[in-house]
Amino acid sequence: MTTASAPRVLILGANGRFGAAATQAFAAAGWQVLAQVRRPPAMLPTGAQAVTAALSDTTALAAASGVRAVVYAANPVYTRWAADLLPMARQGMAVAERLGAVFMLPGNVYNFGADMPTALREDTPQTASTRKGRLRIALEAELQSRAASGRLRSTVIRAGDFFGSGSGTWLDQAITKSLAKGKLVYPGPTDRVHAWTYLPDLAQAFVRAATRPEPGPAFRCWHHRSHDVTGAELLDMIERLARELGLAPHGVIRRGGLPWGVIRAGGWVVPIWRELAEMAYLWEQPHTLDGRAMASALGPLPHTPLNVALRATLRR
Repeated sequence: MTTASAPRVLILGANGRFGAAATQAFAAAGWQVLAQVRRPPAMLPTGAQAVTAALSDTTALAAASGVRAVVYAANPVYTRWAADLLPMARQGMAVAERLGAVFMLPGNVYNFGADMPTALREDTPQTASTRKGRLRIALEAELQSRAASGRLRSTVIRAGDFFGSGSGTWLDQAITKSLAKGKLVYPGPTDRVHAWTYLPDLAQAFVRAATRPEPGPAFRCWHHRSHDVTGAELLDMIERLARELGLAPHGVIRRGGLPWGVIRAGGWVVPIWRELAEMAYLWEQPHTLDGRAMASALGPLPHTPLNVALRATLRR
């Protein structure tokens, strides 16, 4: 139950997948939630109110008082990262600076590049091999620079591939897109382990980090424990759950892959194909996220069993 003395959080981009999950998680934990959106959602949880100021209107967004944390859940269009990623993030940083709030960012594994080791820790060298990876490194470097100058406190929580909390992920856009027709599609070799993150769990980790009583370092980065499964293990689990839920036709469920050669060739004329092809190595290179440092600092964190998380996701 939200009270007048409850802490306040501003969530930038609350209509997105992670933003919606964060809005739910902070409201459920009793926070007053200011949900910045371009258009008001049909429904917000008790304790949350919509803020329709644009991300670029930093003056309006910084007018709120008593905000403890700014959760940056905004994300540029995938084909416009080069132009928009840093300018948009700087708008979010400016809001957090003016509010005196901690800036909280969901990170990803792009920073580590195609030669990344399988186990990714906070101290793993960041050797990005793509434009998007270099942009993510630059973003985190700017957070560290602002922290060093005393301008901004920030927390990065790095996570694997999102699923759950709405559509628009690899899980629903590719892997299970044709499930009703009796087909599953996996984007890479099915013998490689891949890091997945259930968004409701990640959102609760943000709540826990924001609730931590002591301020801690001006900049910190934690890795969120991932669900680490091979493609074959994931497809087996999806197929079993789909049959239990009646989401797949009777008979054999076919399995296929993505035509990366066609996608790369088509990238010359289809911008989104070009952007996806640049990141295809993530399906070739096995990787997991080591979440022990975060758990040690914050205590045991929610980690929904994969079969439970997938069941909830498939039923939506």
